[in-house]
Amino acid sequence: MRLVLAVLCLILSTVSAVAQDRTAIERQFQSWLQQTIWPQARAKGVSRHTFQQAFDGVNLNWDLPDLVPPGSRKTTPKTQRQAEFGAPGRYFNAGSIQGATSVGRRMAKRHAETLAHIETKTGVPARIILAIWGRESGYGQVPIRHDAFRVLGTKGFMSTRADYFTTELIAALQIAEAGHAQGHALKSSWAGALGQPQFMPTNFLTYARDGDGDGRTDIWGSSADTIASIGAYLEEHGWITGRDWGYEVAVPDTVSCALEGPDQGRPIRDWVTMGIYRVSERPFPPHELAAEGYLMMPAGRNGPAFIVTPNFYVLKDYNNSDLYALFVGHVGDRIQYGVGDFRGRWGDIGNLYRSDIATMQQALVQQGHDVGGVDGLPGYKTRRSIGRWQEASGGKSTCFPDAKLKGALKP
Repeated sequence: MRLVLAVLCLILSTVSAVAQDRTAIERQFQSWLQQTIWPQARAKGVSRHTFQQAFDGVNLNWDLPDLVPPGSRKTTPKTQRQAEFGAPGRYFNAGSIQGATSVGRRMAKRHAETLAHIETKTGVPARIILAIWGRESGYGQVPIRHDAFRVLGTKGFMSTRADYFTTELIAALQIAEAGHAQGHALKSSWAGALGQPQFMPTNFLTYARDGDGDGRTDIWGSSADTIASIGAYLEEHGWITGRDWGYEVAVPDTVSCALEGPDQGRPIRDWVTMGIYRVSERPFPPHELAAEGYLMMPAGRNGPAFIVTPNFYVLKDYNNSDLYALFVGHVGDRIQYGVGDFRGRWGDIGNLYRSDIATMQQALVQQGHDVGGVDGLPGYKTRRSIGRWQEASGGKSTCFPDAKLKGALKP
């Protein structure tokens, strides 16, 4: 009985200490808002009324990821990587693809006039705008519940990227000051991205547009503003009118998968000469043949392959992920052209952790390869480095990490 009471007392005292620590940190947060954030906001033209309205009743959100409370140590990169690596094929599950396509077709009819206007104005195809809208917020059907000031305030005060989120917090206050959305009506994702296009506040200030002409830029409730804002973003990032995003292709074994990457482009006619062809067996459009294209193999030889255009990398500017850009392009094609699934099939790479991939990256770096950073993520530089290592070792190049390479590629 005494032992049980002792354990209970220890638990209660620990809980009490944690609560006291959080109370103290909450006080530090309120002081930080007044002493650090308010002067920066005032310098950007934010009124005291807007500032007080934004933070009325706001406290820290302790449930957000990547928090580093004052007095604690940052999570080490090694610990951060102890997560299962998601095989690329999982990104393209049938439910997500079919849902984004079917709703996208309905939205194409419902907003045909607005989409046509923005396509003419920006050069960005309506199907691409729709696909991004669908991916980011389910065409406005996914609730956006978080208080942006609470999210950005918390992450600006105590996260692994505090400076970045502090800048975004000031931008959010400028948005409120301009009257686009005020106080607790400024809703965001858990990462601080705003509205249906999921713009970070600094992107809102640069790219958000009033698509319905009512004098406000409402990317939370206005479909027209959302469509116009996505189109403006892609236009400003260099979308090339008249070019597609890319084409699924077959890559013969005689063409090295290590030729992947936006820094190894060549005229599409040269890829054709090397033996690469569209899986649809249709020829590349004549106007594309002289233009530059890039080999893109998101799973190496364990999945579909593509020849992509510079527009593919404009899509990556929206979300820096090969798979994201591929999802958007593919769903857009399904919405407008009714294409089916990729012809290439996603292979089984085995059970890998990000730490496994990071170990391979470290080994490749030690051998002089540029893997684009030891982060546990197989971007194109890591993929082609693996391919080059495999070719130099006399084996068959797959250009993708798998369980068989864990024992062979070690620092």
